Amino acid sequence: MDHHAEHAQGCCQAEHNSRRSFLKLAALGAGVSLLAPTFSRSAFAAGGVDTLLLSCMDYRLMGHVAGYMQSRNLLANYDHIVLAGASLGALTDKKPGWGEAFWDHVGVAKDLHHIKRLIVMDHRDCGAYKVFLGMDLKDDTAKEGDVHGQYLTRLKAMVKERHPDLEVELLLMGLDGQVEKVSA
Repeated sequence: MDHHAEHAQGCCQAEHNSRRSFLKLAALGAGVSLLAPTFSRSAFAAGGVDTLLLSCMDYRLMGHVAGYMQSRNLLANYDHIVLAGASLGALTDKKPGWGEAFWDHVGVAKDLHHIKRLIVMDHRDCGAYKVFLGMDLKDDTAKEGDVHGQYLTRLKAMVKERHPDLEVELLLMGLDGQVEKVSA
């Protein structure tokens, strides 16, 4: 067998058993652990994080979402669920599997990481509202805020019914990254 065929067998074959390979893996693992941010080590040591974030998948906002979470000293210290439409994605009957996945993630986050708070962050000019509801709301900010508020409030009520111990925060982000609280 030539050298290329040996490597084609995969990581668990050929060189895997050699002392040199073991030392390379050990050094790599040590390097990764040294490079891990110290601010997230306390969360791992404590057995979890206290926050779960549900946000939309819109690529235009990922930097703003991370910036917002960092401004709250939560960067790399929260679990994150991403669904198109955020609250709408968790509630739409057009994709029932998404709602099931959302509830499963909430349960796992509670069991594994002991979360105490769910932050639901919708955003303005959301394409999921166009796709699932046939609504283009970006030109009527008041109506857009009302419609998002309805879905956010509905999801909060369902969370409180299933998980009364969870604090639920509702947010609406603009495309500029500005975040407003939505009252329920």
